[in-house]
Amino acid sequence: MENEKQILKWLNGELSSQEIEDLKQSPDFKTYEKMAHYTVHLQTPTLDAQEALSAFQKRKKNKNTGKLVSFNRTIWYQMAAAFLVLLTTAYFLYYNSTTTFETQIAQNQTFRLPDNSEVVLNAASKISFKENKWDENRDLTLEGEAYFQVQKGKTFSVNTSDGIVKVLGTHFNVKQRDHYFEVRCFEGLVSVTHNDETVKLPPGKTFRLIGNQIENIPDFNANTPSWLQQESSFENIPLVQVISELERQYILKIKTDGIDTAVLFTGTFTHKNEKVALDAITIPLQISYKIEGKTVIFYKNGNQ
Repeated sequence: MENEKQILKWLNGELSSQEIEDLKQSPDFKTYEKMAHYTVHLQTPTLDAQEALSAFQKRKKNKNTGKLVSFNRTIWYQMAAAFLVLLTTAYFLYYNSTTTFETQIAQNQTFRLPDNSEVVLNAASKISFKENKWDENRDLTLEGEAYFQVQKGKTFSVNTSDGIVKVLGTHFNVKQRDHYFEVRCFEGLVSVTHNDETVKLPPGKTFRLIGNQIENIPDFNANTPSWLQQESSFENIPLVQVISELERQYILKIKTDGIDTAVLFTGTFTHKNEKVALDAITIPLQISYKIEGKTVIFYKNGNQ
């Protein structure tokens, strides 16, 4: 133990000249000299806080993207603004989206509106409305023909290119086709506005517009429109309108050869049998027809 103390003092330079000379006489002195040689090359590490932080940041950036990304307040504001725009756009689209119900040729279908009112669309017809605003505004647009059974409540409006129909709760039929507009009231009271003039229709009354001419129509006593029973009925209607309706109820194209399509037609055709329907139209008018694929040609007797 005493020898170790002497060695430590020697390594620390604390021995006198005589004590060093005495130590050199030791048989292990050469070993002590080697120990002293390696000891002087040993240094106690010191901690530099700033250097350590810099090294840590360097390792962090190399691990992630290779670049040290600092917090950028401008980028944050831009991201927040973009998110706000997206949120506002989504809100606008949701509360202004339009719901559409539509039927194809030879099809009719029943739909329920948000207030449980019922609408039956005839062939090749469409309605559209703002579902999210329905409680505030029962307002829809119609293209074609539809029968409505409206629940009582706020004013119910049907907008067409030829006029506006308004009710509170009733059963009525609206038909809007090219150059033809007709409203029939089956229950309640219907208000029809055309060219800033309003007409009130009680049950059994009809408002009809052909071209731009208002027609005088006799009262009727039906409970529902005929097309709900798979028939189309007409009373003094131009043949061109009858032909158009026939094309909507059957998948065919009708051409005319020497036929006056302005002639008035009164009658009914079925939606269930194409030949019977064609006969129901042509026989009363004393005209003939021939079928070429899906095309039907109406012509005067003796012209073919």
